[in-house]
Amino acid sequence: MKQRIINPSDGIFATTPDYVHALEVSSTTRQLFVSGTVGVAADGSVPGTLEAQLDLVWANIARILREADMTVANIVRVTSYLTDRAQIEANQDARVRALAGRVVPTTAIVVQTLFDEWLVEVEVVAMA
Repeated sequence: MKQRIINPSDGIFATTPDYVHALEVSSTTRQLFVSGTVGVAADGSVPGTLEAQLDLVWANIARILREADMTVANIVRVTSYLTDRAQIEANQDARVRALAGRVVPTTAIVVQTLFDEWLVEVEVVAMA
């Protein structure tokens, strides 16, 4: 899989170190669309803090990717659904950690989740 970051330098707002305008992906044979993933443990429990839920979200995503013979290096798109704007920085930090500093197109949206205890939901697209 080949990846090329697309960041026009004029006529558009500047990107930040953790953000790109677009990512061109070529030479792929498989695409994986991961449903919105929440911070729910295997036993059904939900941690009470945003940080713990984000850790679990990314652990759950990594587990799903492993089942598809992929890793976080295959992620080419991230969408985060937050329940409060105050969660932006923690979500960003968790994503940067999970992707080991790789930047991919990302969107964060403030929403109401299906259950009040779910503080965040993340969906990804991965390619190999």
